[in-house]
Amino acid sequence: MNKIELPIGLLFSDTGPYGTVAHTLLNGARLACNEVNADPASGVTLQPFHIDPKGDLLNYAPAVQQMLDRGIRHICGCYTSSSRKEVIPLIEKHDALLWYPTHYEGFESATNVVYTGAAPNHHISPLIDFLCARFGHRAYCIGSNYIWGWESNRVMRDGLQKRGGEVLAERYLPVGEVALDDIISEILELKPDFVFNALIGDSSYAFCRAFRTACIERGIDQVMRFPIASCNLSEPELHAIGPVGADGQISSSVYFSSLPGERNARFVSAYRESFPEGPAVSAEAEAAYISVHMLAKAVTEAGTAEVCAVQDAVAGQVFDAPQGQVTIDPVTFHAELTPRIGLSRSDFEFDILVEAARPVAPDPYLVASATKLETVQRQPRMRIVS
Repeated sequence: MNKIELPIGLLFSDTGPYGTVAHTLLNGARLACNEVNADPASGVTLQPFHIDPKGDLLNYAPAVQQMLDRGIRHICGCYTSSSRKEVIPLIEKHDALLWYPTHYEGFESATNVVYTGAAPNHHISPLIDFLCARFGHRAYCIGSNYIWGWESNRVMRDGLQKRGGEVLAERYLPVGEVALDDIISEILELKPDFVFNALIGDSSYAFCRAFRTACIERGIDQVMRFPIASCNLSEPELHAIGPVGADGQISSSVYFSSLPGERNARFVSAYRESFPEGPAVSAEAEAAYISVHMLAKAVTEAGTAEVCAVQDAVAGQVFDAPQGQVTIDPVTFHAELTPRIGLSRSDFEFDILVEAARPVAPDPYLVASATKLETVQRQPRMRIVS
């Protein structure tokens, strides 16, 4: 078989304020590249080319332009929504394709983007139902001061209002900011039922540590009295939080490394063997892994790397992913994924509390009803009961 030689851009900031999680994206993409190139049945040989924008928004468009100048038309990359929106005009202008492997806030369906991360109906909507049923309807919302934080908190506010709840306060911090004393004092004063954390990177890790410490100093059981919930906290970030605050974090996601099953066990083992220095495997790593495998499969089926042909081939494509079956919706080019909610442990893993019974169609504009989650029976000690 004459294989197609395909250069692929990897655009991940494995350094900077959110370098920990973005590094796992890079690792997941590189693992998939290695597997594709070792597969004799694949019709493509991938040639990855990585640029690290260092978490600086001004570096993303020049990095994409550099890739385009090298003839690269398929780029897997971006962690923040700001960076994604920064590069989409260039991607569209040059008729390239961005494979975006990160959970995000939704309300977008760009023509030249394939979204393999979670849409808001996969993580935010199920989390609102879970928190209201488990803890109450009064929230304190905190987020990083950019699109992800703004839109995530807006969806949280709208969801709570529809359920008769309220947001007591909504605060934003610059990406990377770790001065949190005023925020913590306000939370303790307002006494919400839960805290919704839409901070990213170093800001989020510092908040989890500082809030836990402040509660310990006051004799408060933070996990029970002021639970923190997020849609963007994964295993490597628990390591970044450290022993004080890593446990008891509620995370809504579509993938956790503790998922049972042979497919996930092989993925986790291969990841750890390939990247023994870490960071730990994450939902982001799995989404990047899915993106690259789906790209390779689409190019193989199309017999060409030409963007329109690849888009036609990936529409409706099914992939046996570590999380379970993943399908690309041919209308929105978002992935069908399985929502889950986990509770972190002191060993930097998650117990899975509830999950959807099957993959859920993407609803990036939140026009359909919420996803029903079911209690996971395989972990009776963590079972959620009414």
